[in-house]
Amino acid sequence: MAAIVLQVLDGTDRGRVFEHPATPITIGREEGNTFQLNDERVSRYHLKIQEDHEKVILTDLESTNGTKVNGEDIQVRILRFGDLIALGRSVLLFGSKEQIAGRLAGLRSLRSGASRTMSPEAGTGNPQPPALDFDVSAMDADARAVLNTMEPPALPERLSPGQAAQLAEIFEYFQIQVRQLLGTVHVDEKSERVTLDYQRWQALLDMQLRLAGYLKQIAEPNSHVT
Repeated sequence: MAAIVLQVLDGTDRGRVFEHPATPITIGREEGNTFQLNDERVSRYHLKIQEDHEKVILTDLESTNGTKVNGEDIQVRILRFGDLIALGRSVLLFGSKEQIAGRLAGLRSLRSGASRTMSPEAGTGNPQPPALDFDVSAMDADARAVLNTMEPPALPERLSPGQAAQLAEIFEYFQIQVRQLLGTVHVDEKSERVTLDYQRWQALLDMQLRLAGYLKQIAEPNSHVT
């Protein structure tokens, strides 16, 4: 697994760099954490970072004010180089400048390849990777947008037959719900407006609630969400 580096970009501890710690890591306000932050809005034990099958996993430890990754509230999340972790008034950047630059170059290369596939007239020159000495605390909006683009996640590996069946059942449930929802959509091509049956709108809200419940149960297996 690549070395873990966390850089504090904002907050009381701005400028600190936590390098190459052994996992699991805990971050919080209390002295007993692997990394202690001097931030009154950070919980005593706020979050944990651990490795599992070459993936780096962040878990919010039921903190009072929650944890965000790239602006989204999370309870559990696979971290990728360049992710921004917000807890309390502090913002941490995951990855060294070399790790982030390498990922950014790879993502831009993929985008450039897709562009050339879609547009035959596009140039054929090889995209230049970003310099490894770029300032990670002042990345331009384009670099941040590339790093924080949400992509369809990969399916989990090493599932048992029972777990695979459960996962398939969940996907099938939501796929059927979405299909029924789309069946009630009315498209007005003149006004370019789309209207949705009210009952299906309620069903969509129910799906969002159920998904939130699943996410909570995954992050906190002992919680009882109905």
